[in-house]
Amino acid sequence: MKFLIALFVVVLVDVVASQCSCDNMKWAVCEENPCQCTLQFSSAVKQPIDCTKLIPKCYLMKAEMFRARNNMSTRSFGGKPVETAFVDNDGIYDPECENNGNFKAIQCNGTEVCWCVNSAGVRRSDKGDKNIKCEHVETYWVRLELKHKEVPTALDKTKLKTGIENALLERYKLDKKFVSAVDYDKDGRLIVVDVKKPIEDRTTDLSLMTYYMEKDVKVLPLFKNGQPFEVSVEGSKVPMENILVYYVDEKAPTFTMQRLTAGIIALIVVVSLIVLAGVLVLVLLTRRQKYSKAQPREMDTMS
Repeated sequence: MKFLIALFVVVLVDVVASQCSCDNMKWAVCEENPCQCTLQFSSAVKQPIDCTKLIPKCYLMKAEMFRARNNMSTRSFGGKPVETAFVDNDGIYDPECENNGNFKAIQCNGTEVCWCVNSAGVRRSDKGDKNIKCEHVETYWVRLELKHKEVPTALDKTKLKTGIENALLERYKLDKKFVSAVDYDKDGRLIVVDVKKPIEDRTTDLSLMTYYMEKDVKVLPLFKNGQPFEVSVEGSKVPMENILVYYVDEKAPTFTMQRLTAGIIALIVVVSLIVLAGVLVLVLLTRRQKYSKAQPREMDTMS
């Protein structure tokens, strides 16, 4: 009898332990009594997280930076939806987060160089010093440019839209009402998805979806089960091979020519000089031809 009781206790402990996990974040460490999951930000800082929801992007970026520093594993058609849309060209950095996981409007990354970011944590200004003035700016529209892997037959656009909506809802808890449009280029295997929320909406965080989705397609899923992102169309699973995300904010970004790198600026200067030199050569050749034609006419007149 005692043996059966002991066996029951062991089984019960195993069941409780298996329940204390974080399905939405494979990097999380979970401890029992009571169950609490955390993300490691540094050797001394562990951030408690709510595993019933997608983890805020700011927390995920800090955890990824910690893992990268410690050599731990981390990893056309469409175009800009509007002229002010931009992509994340800076990549991963170690951000400053608010208590609720939102990005602080100003980011300095532990240096004297600072810049402004939107609600998705993407830089939207030139870099300056700590006196730079930043305000909270919401990203209300993202465009996802997805390229799917080769499939036997072209996908039906209407059924593809339904599959995209279902995938975003089931995987990223994104309400279907936010999917405003889905376009499909069957020749380029390109799917363009516009996800919009009302500009005044401050509760829906679109960056949750984009960060998880970029990892799903470009690296490895952040979900504990490791299942890849696939769209179900007419019962068939359509996997993706690439993704590009455009961000549109409620206010246009404030980039200037300072955003260009030295290499790009040098290239612009070289191209400008080549064009100028070509114009000068053309002018000189034109003048020489006129002079050459004028000389025989003068000789004929004199004779």
